[in-house]
Amino acid sequence: MPDLVTSGLPLPPIALDPVAAIVFLPFAALIGLYVAWSDLRGMRIPNGSVVLLALVYVLLGPLVLPLDVYGGRLVHLVVMLIAGMVLTALRVMGAGDAKFIAAAAPFVAMADLMLVMVLFTATLVAAFVTHRAARRTALRRLAPDWESWSRTKEFPMGTALTITLTIYLALAALD
Repeated sequence: MPDLVTSGLPLPPIALDPVAAIVFLPFAALIGLYVAWSDLRGMRIPNGSVVLLALVYVLLGPLVLPLDVYGGRLVHLVVMLIAGMVLTALRVMGAGDAKFIAAAAPFVAMADLMLVMVLFTATLVAAFVTHRAARRTALRRLAPDWESWSRTKEFPMGTALTITLTIYLALAALD
């Protein structure tokens, strides 16, 4: 994305193949929309949505990625699932968040990890501020029974996670 500038330097091109990103994007965005809504509503990410996201990669990945890249990225899923289990046991994050991260991991090229971390940081801050502000306004009346409104020490991180994946895939598709 040579036209975007960070600290005066152009960003390197995104490593994820644009064709793969175009194929993955609509599925990931729709699943992500459901994940964000579920997390906001009930502070949980349904297992079915995580399995569906992983299946999108498993079924479509071999059609749009070289097989060595496809297989290597399946390792990302396993590594992130194990890391997520550890972080969940340490109460750093919820189990649904950990499972979503694992299911999303194969979509991300290792060369793009820093970009994804920057995107996640930005979306997490934006989602947190927006959520905390919205629950103090009349917007709360649009969904008065959402569990996330009443949780003061927890945050529905599925929203930031899905936005991060969607923006990453969209940027790769446009690269």
